[in-house]
Amino acid sequence: MTTTVFFEKIKKEVQLFDPIALTEMEKVKLMDRVDVKYLIPLNLLPTILADARQHYRLLEINQERICPYQTLYYDTKDLTLYHQHQVGKQNRYKVRSRNYVGSNLQFFEVKLKNNRGRTIKKRIKINGINESYLSDDSSAFLGRISPLNPENLQGIMWVNYSRLTLVSKHTTERLTIDLQLTFKNNSKEVQFAQIAIAEIKQERMGASPILDILKKHHLKSGSISKYCFGIISLFENIKKNNFKKHLRRISKTLLQYESFTANAIA
Repeated sequence: MTTTVFFEKIKKEVQLFDPIALTEMEKVKLMDRVDVKYLIPLNLLPTILADARQHYRLLEINQERICPYQTLYYDTKDLTLYHQHQVGKQNRYKVRSRNYVGSNLQFFEVKLKNNRGRTIKKRIKINGINESYLSDDSSAFLGRISPLNPENLQGIMWVNYSRLTLVSKHTTERLTIDLQLTFKNNSKEVQFAQIAIAEIKQERMGASPILDILKKHHLKSGSISKYCFGIISLFENIKKNNFKKHLRRISKTLLQYESFTANAIA
């Protein structure tokens, strides 16, 4: 059984949600937030969406509810930013340019994970994405808000996927679910279509319908960032000791999907 079967079921489920427009998203931008990630085997996602429908609205852009994202991450030649994540450095950064394909908007974005466990995102609009270097505007922006030297950064890896964005009907909470995850650099491309990555974003982590739904399906929090996951997937002989727990969870989720599809075929 291919992932296409489940993706078709997901497309049917998302049409049943009440929509929310991009212009209504300002109140849930959550640029300063706490977040928690979950891995979901793709076969479970249609049921999880059905359970979540009464509690959330779904972002719709130009009549599309499954929105493609194209993201270029920047790092140094020796992957300094990745290694800072790998050793758990506090006050660490991710730097990226992102094309929000459905809305035809591009942003240069800088994310800081501070020593209180909060994620703070700042961004500026840009026109186009350059793989080799940062534009003058992006370089100046990065220099103003971080200690990073823009001249040391270059495009390292594309991370592309399709995203569902759910917004709580009752609280300031946003849930993103990323599908068809693909990592790509100049020499290699890897896809993980069998899993989805869900991220719950709140001002302060508290009770939530989606937490209850994920618990009902025996899913536990914890996932490596897409950036670090991509680096490990594409680059040989990369240090990853501190990510072993997360990589085991990825392997377990892939196994859950394979086991389900094998039993369904049998």
